[in-house]
Amino acid sequence: MSIDVATFGGGCFWCVEAAFQRLKGVQQVVSGYAGGHVDQPSYQAVCNGTTGHAEVCQITYDPSVVSFDELLKAFFVAHDPTTLNRQGNDVGTQYRSIILYHSDEQKNKAQEAIRALNAEKIWPSPIVTEVKPFEKFYPAEDYHQNYYNDNPSQGYCQYVIRPKLEKFEKAFSAKMKDAG
Repeated sequence: MSIDVATFGGGCFWCVEAAFQRLKGVQQVVSGYAGGHVDQPSYQAVCNGTTGHAEVCQITYDPSVVSFDELLKAFFVAHDPTTLNRQGNDVGTQYRSIILYHSDEQKNKAQEAIRALNAEKIWPSPIVTEVKPFEKFYPAEDYHQNYYNDNPSQGYCQYVIRPKLEKFEKAFSAKMKDAG
């Protein structure tokens, strides 16, 4: 089995993590920080907006089960890529839409997906997703990992993540892991 890595930021990493964890072929999803200029950032520092980092998820996947193109489709369904530095009530550069590519192939596929989606005019506004080379990933603190699964009754999980997850699961029903 070959594995590959994708790194996406689409608002709060709890939302992105919960969606990608459910896709067949995804081996692991780790919430963290990337795209900035500060080494070993903390959640508090990232939230202050001074690190340049975005909340992202590092996704390890089996490309023979789920392709990078399919992950891109999932990424664009999992969040609104047309809002700059914001997803819902989460506001700040750490919540920006970003694809951190690990290869020229990922870069080209990401740029092509954005061109195609903009041409289709799926959203009333153009996509603002940043596409930049992956440099370094910093895993978030332990309490951020597997957040939705560990805290399903928490308010943010109920009112923000759950509705996004329901939309995501409906759109990718054929690609969902078995519940058991």
